[in-house]
Amino acid sequence: MELNEKRLHLTPKRIEALAHLNLHTAEELLAYYPMRYDILAVKPFEEWQLKEKVSFEAEVISTVRTWRHGRMSSSSFDVQSNDRVLKITIFNRPWAKNLAMNQIITIQGIYQGGSKVTAISYDMHALKDHPAITPVYSTKQGIQQRTIRDSVRRVYEELQNEIEDIVPDIFLRKYKLLHKAEALKRVHFPETQNDIASAYRTLKYEEFLKFFTAVAQLKNEKGNGIYKQPRIYDRKIIVQMIADLPYELTEDQKKALKDILNDMGSTKAMYRLLQGDVGCGKTIVAAIALAACKSAGYQGALLAPTEILALQHARSLHDLLDRYGIRTAVLYSGMPADEKAEIIKEIAEGTIDITVGTHAILQESVKFHDLGLVAADEQQRFGVEQRRALKQKGDQADFLLMSATPIPRTLASTLFGDMDISTIETMPAGRKEPITQYIHENSFRSVLKDVQDLLQQGHQLYVICAAVEENEEYDARNVQDTCASLQKLFSSYTVALLHGRMNSDEKQEVMNAFAADQIQVLVSTTVVEVGMNVVNATGMIIYDADRFGLSQLHQLRGRIQRGKVQGRCWLLSSSKEASVQERLNVLVRSNNGFEISYEDLRLRGPGDILGTRQSGVPDFILGNIIEDTGMINAARADAETMMRDPEDPAYAAVLEWVKRRNEKESAYVD
Repeated sequence: MELNEKRLHLTPKRIEALAHLNLHTAEELLAYYPMRYDILAVKPFEEWQLKEKVSFEAEVISTVRTWRHGRMSSSSFDVQSNDRVLKITIFNRPWAKNLAMNQIITIQGIYQGGSKVTAISYDMHALKDHPAITPVYSTKQGIQQRTIRDSVRRVYEELQNEIEDIVPDIFLRKYKLLHKAEALKRVHFPETQNDIASAYRTLKYEEFLKFFTAVAQLKNEKGNGIYKQPRIYDRKIIVQMIADLPYELTEDQKKALKDILNDMGSTKAMYRLLQGDVGCGKTIVAAIALAACKSAGYQGALLAPTEILALQHARSLHDLLDRYGIRTAVLYSGMPADEKAEIIKEIAEGTIDITVGTHAILQESVKFHDLGLVAADEQQRFGVEQRRALKQKGDQADFLLMSATPIPRTLASTLFGDMDISTIETMPAGRKEPITQYIHENSFRSVLKDVQDLLQQGHQLYVICAAVEENEEYDARNVQDTCASLQKLFSSYTVALLHGRMNSDEKQEVMNAFAADQIQVLVSTTVVEVGMNVVNATGMIIYDADRFGLSQLHQLRGRIQRGKVQGRCWLLSSSKEASVQERLNVLVRSNNGFEISYEDLRLRGPGDILGTRQSGVPDFILGNIIEDTGMINAARADAETMMRDPEDPAYAAVLEWVKRRNEKESAYVD
């Protein structure tokens, strides 16, 4: 039901505010769960603990003094609570000066010891009139908590008798779960913390059940008997290619290649995830698979998220495959029009065997003669529409997704349950792990000598910034100002910048100059995260490191792990938040991509790991794939039970919900 339905009685202003939160229907609003709860912590002063949140009623007994510090302000006043005088400080509430002597207020704040409290908020209501638990929702500037709370209450009260259970009754009884209407009531309007716990338990289970039911349905669709012509490849060529390599494949690489070649030779279209840490050798496995595809008489395509990575892959594939008579080409948006047109013509004629490209491959004008294998690198960067568009260019083409954000196999089978998975855990011999140092300020002055030593030894340096130019709304170091500063600081070296707004030729010119050591310090945005392979670049400074996910930081750090020289990475952040410090210290103590992505999942949730992967299957809002393993296993088993007997009317509600969801999200890769 749309939120503008008259019976919901929401004003146009509220509907507009909710739309800014991407909430357009009653279902979306009721599923917009609180991000946390404010608990009214009421207890005697004698039981207060240092730095603990406290709530109390008090009488104002002094005038309010207010000081301004630039844009900031602080106010101080005394109150009396139960015959005890307390000194209150509150920040950025200049209107506190309007508090009158002898006024009764309720204060929530942090106890600082002695008689001092730093107030978080205050109001004029008696303590007894405050709810014990207040939901706090994620919001945007200009949208008040009250707007969200009142809208949720109004919609719930109007629709509570129409909210249906999706979870089959047999599972509700089995796990002693709440009915959906009661769970929504308790999550949005809890009276006790037990209300929240029981609501979470019910709503989490529903999320997992819908997820695994969707995955099971997608698996069924893939196994519905559609025949694929097996790719009968020339084994001699593949054996020769592997023997000609200047190094030996690791056991994990050999196992992954065997899995892929077996899939290609089967009558079922491959849908496989190849995951492994930065630099583990996924690309060579994909290259050999593409060569096998060509030897079977089909074309191959390798999709890369950036021109930088596409051009690097194109060079690598040409160097590897040209000697075997396999013709490769690269296609990207910034190419000259006549050159692009000629390549598109040759792809259609089948004279180009392997095409490497960016989103340019997805254009309708690009038609393959006989596409047999699609490999997508950095798969989480592509939307399902894009992957689907490429897969549809071939008749039952095999599909290989590659990810350098690896997660443990048990988690991978949960999140990518509709794919087969190959994992490369072992790293090539001889590579040294970079040393990572966390600097607790957004400056590298404390390690300037180390950075200068690195440059004096003839090595090169990356400097990563989160922004291209100065922006009032985004307070972060930018490449333009930083480049100008470093040109003065490192005046005896060549300092240049690189960012996504530059055109293709400009970016390529800078990258070629950096690869040739004509540039010693490269100031860049995250465009270098993938695709840069400069062995001599052994140092990296990352400004505002708290603005990046752990897996992205690990990917960036992988740029200085390309050779046998010890790399150095400096993470700069002035953030005092404990959660930020916890995250960044993960990178200091570990260089294992599996551990790092696991921590990213634990601390930030699956969105940053999966990118757009979960389009087409229900998202997790409350469910935590790290902590809720017991519930996950139960929901997976229950989904499998339902799929064995999908005609059972007891399962109709959840199966129909998932079916409608899949039809609505038909952009899913298959």
